[in-house]
Amino acid sequence: MPRMLIFGMGYCSSRLAQRLRADGWEVIGTRRKAQDGAIAFDNEPAVLGALESASHVLSSVPPARDGSEPLLDRYGEAVRAASLQWSGYLSSTGVYGDADGAWVDESAPIGSGRRKARSEADQRWQELRDDMHVFRLPGIYGPGRSPLDRVRDGKSSRIDMPGQIFSRIHVDDIVAAVIASFDGPAGVYNISDDLPAPQHEIVAHAARLLGIAVPPLQSLEEANLSQAALGFYEENRRVANGKAKRLLGWEPQYPDYKAGMQALLD
Repeated sequence: MPRMLIFGMGYCSSRLAQRLRADGWEVIGTRRKAQDGAIAFDNEPAVLGALESASHVLSSVPPARDGSEPLLDRYGEAVRAASLQWSGYLSSTGVYGDADGAWVDESAPIGSGRRKARSEADQRWQELRDDMHVFRLPGIYGPGRSPLDRVRDGKSSRIDMPGQIFSRIHVDDIVAAVIASFDGPAGVYNISDDLPAPQHEIVAHAARLLGIAVPPLQSLEEANLSQAALGFYEENRRVANGKAKRLLGWEPQYPDYKAGMQALLD
């Protein structure tokens, strides 16, 4: 029986675990505290025991707020030495920084954006093992975490920034890409849909699907966003996904936000 150890049972990795268990896998996950069947990250004997018996290992743990990478610092050498069939890391397309709306593929330089700690972690995971698969992810949406939910809750603003483009990906397409990579070559992969689009278009489409009035366009100043949200608008890029299609045989089930949101609504 294949055994997956997942560091960090978050939104994406929990969805992956659900799929793998349905396919007959044994999945063990870590959380900050032991709960919901996961073991505590600080329980070193349990973590090392799970690692010893694992055939596949995935980390979805981002760097800490101070920029450190506690997972690699604590368990990196054990992961490096483990006898595995596959290893993976969920990274972010934020490593590319601002591209002024241009397309970026996996050959684009990283480390120039606001997520320097993430870029450094991305590089460290690449160098950890020869079988490492690094998945760079844009904005993630899916059940319980989508523009539909935010519009329904009255929490979405439409920001008027001509030329500002973002990429996104449905959580189930991330799961499918990870599974496709089990038989694919190691390396770095952008996992995004086929249609980068302005944020205000996505919000407007969600409102129309729900039969709710489309929120008015606002400037950044009028929207009164948090510092974290403002940082989101400092970068502008289109994420190319051709490498994953070519080398993994992966295709997004939801190639654009309209298909993804319609499936969520259905």
